[in-house]
Amino acid sequence: MEQKKIFPKIALGAWAWGNDGTFGGSLTAADLRPVFDAAMKEGLNLWDTAYAYGMGTSEKVLGEFLRTVPRDSYLISDKFTPQCADPGAENAVTAMFDTSAALLGVETMDVYWIHNPVGAPEWTRKLIPLAKSGKIGQIGLSNHNLAEIKEAAAILEAEGLKISAIQNHYSLLNRSSETSGILDYCKEKGITFYAYMVLEQGALSGKYDTAHPFPADSDRGAVYNPMLSKLEKLNACLKEIADAHDVAAAQIPVAWAIAKGTLPIIGVTKVYQVKDAAGAAKLALSENEIIRMDRLADEMKLDVIRYWEKEMK
Repeated sequence: MEQKKIFPKIALGAWAWGNDGTFGGSLTAADLRPVFDAAMKEGLNLWDTAYAYGMGTSEKVLGEFLRTVPRDSYLISDKFTPQCADPGAENAVTAMFDTSAALLGVETMDVYWIHNPVGAPEWTRKLIPLAKSGKIGQIGLSNHNLAEIKEAAAILEAEGLKISAIQNHYSLLNRSSETSGILDYCKEKGITFYAYMVLEQGALSGKYDTAHPFPADSDRGAVYNPMLSKLEKLNACLKEIADAHDVAAAQIPVAWAIAKGTLPIIGVTKVYQVKDAAGAAKLALSENEIIRMDRLADEMKLDVIRYWEKEMK
């Protein structure tokens, strides 16, 4: 049975905590503990992670912190990643859940996702026993298109279960979950849509430009550095809107995502990013500001679909 818990307007992502090279550099538990503490103080207690983020590293670090606070003080969003499945396991979904739960120090997950549709719908079927066991509060699908979502929904419905959450890459630069009808489907079915990479891993934060590029040794540097000259116009618009609201530029794409009816996942590695996220949850943008951002972003015509994703159609 789905747990009745109050979810914040924003989830905090621990992808970078996995130190898998995506973001460049490395982070320690000592670096991240102040981030965790600041988030819990702000009421941002929904943590999104996955075993795939550093092959358990993200979960291990987050788990260290979670063990120091009561279980009812936080919410966990974790994922089954098909590419990391144990081929020798009787049920690979259950096996990965158990591994993740042990690393995090929990017995239940508030949201548990099928990370991507590789091998779908096999994994949806293998999730059913776990869902019926009561160890999952909500069932989620990530990086699935509308046809794949409907297929999974039919399988689950036949078992008296339902999809409660969809998580896709959604930002000013990638609105394919909007144009494909996924957002409308979620609204119709009462499904929460989680928007990840709303800041395009920092490219829409106002922190990076041609004079201040991403770390050259990072995956995001390889992707976004070549587009920074084009993004400067959009980032200038974000700064102008931010100045009008007396907030940081990085808060605007987050507030935009909330205004679109989604629950954004914001990656945090610094205390100021937590405070920005908390502020963005309270920010109200005008309809004209949203339209202006949409139009300008559409003019960019930039392809930010990553290697593990597809355009939603």
